[in-house]
Amino acid sequence: MSETHSASLSDLDLLTVRQLKTVAGPQPQPYRVHVQVEGNLVKETAQGKPYHEVKLTDGTESLVWRVFDGSPLFQEVQALKRGGWIELSAHWVDTGKFGMEPRNPAMRVLEDEEVQSLLAGDEETRERQREDYQAIVDFVQSMSDPRLKGLCSLFLQQHGDRFKRAAAARDYHHARRGGLVEHVSQMMRSAAKICEAYAELNRDLLLSGVLFHDCGKLWENNYLEGGFTMPYTLHGELIGHISLGMELVNKLWRQLIESDAAAAWATLQPQSELVRLHLLHLVGSHHGEMQFGSPVIPKTPEAVALHYVDNLDAKLEMFRKGYNTSAELGNGILERVRPLTSNLVRPLEVVVKNALDNHRDEEEEQN
Repeated sequence: MSETHSASLSDLDLLTVRQLKTVAGPQPQPYRVHVQVEGNLVKETAQGKPYHEVKLTDGTESLVWRVFDGSPLFQEVQALKRGGWIELSAHWVDTGKFGMEPRNPAMRVLEDEEVQSLLAGDEETRERQREDYQAIVDFVQSMSDPRLKGLCSLFLQQHGDRFKRAAAARDYHHARRGGLVEHVSQMMRSAAKICEAYAELNRDLLLSGVLFHDCGKLWENNYLEGGFTMPYTLHGELIGHISLGMELVNKLWRQLIESDAAAAWATLQPQSELVRLHLLHLVGSHHGEMQFGSPVIPKTPEAVALHYVDNLDAKLEMFRKGYNTSAELGNGILERVRPLTSNLVRPLEVVVKNALDNHRDEEEEQN
């Protein structure tokens, strides 16, 4: 690659994959992305010719890059290994059915400092997740029950770093590094408001259930410390995040009860064992139905509330993702996002008070 060509590529705007999907269209546009290789599969065309299907991600979204044997980069792509880090510069086209296509691509390996910057996320993501994690800490500190407050604090103390890089799911919602923190913090905000509307709910128990409901995903849906790759684990496959979560609650509870502070809780009501059982029920029942993986259905007000708050936040995240990435089928109608069951329709805009006042002023002037 010539120095002139290299310099011209470095002048291209650097986008996240999510930003790229938002701005790309049918006309080629020049951009570059920094990404990690999630996979590199060799496949065959209908004519029996080999091509590489390379899955790339930067923690915001993923894209598939198909490299055919006539490409000048075919030999270089053959050497790409899972977990590798590259910059991909190209004139990008959104082909619709076949996704993003980089035309006239150029590729180079990322420097170490570029990798560390990419792992930290873009500035907006870093700030959002920092605020979300702090919100979780603040909700825990606001609890009155010393046992639940102590249990949640112990979890954050022992597993906070792992928690910060876990995803809430592998595919459907908050499926990104740090996604579980985003999911939990928003659920806590919703749960706290619901407790204001329904005063009979046990706020500390519900908030604890939110924190622990997906804690098993720290071992089922977690990213490697140094990458965006989410490996499959035997614990996740053979036990699953609900059972793993209940096991973790029990493990932390034993540590808590054996602590010096526990002696002061002997006369607390409700009894500690009952608190533990109710929290385990929230973790075990949060999928709502046995057919969706819960060993038991929700049988308490807090368990019902947790299930619906979880489902609501997951579904709204699917809508948000769809509005950003789905192809538009018609006026305000977008392509379906799985597992939602229908096409999306853009929401009604909110009337802003200042805009309403301005509209009234204009009407008065006209009259």
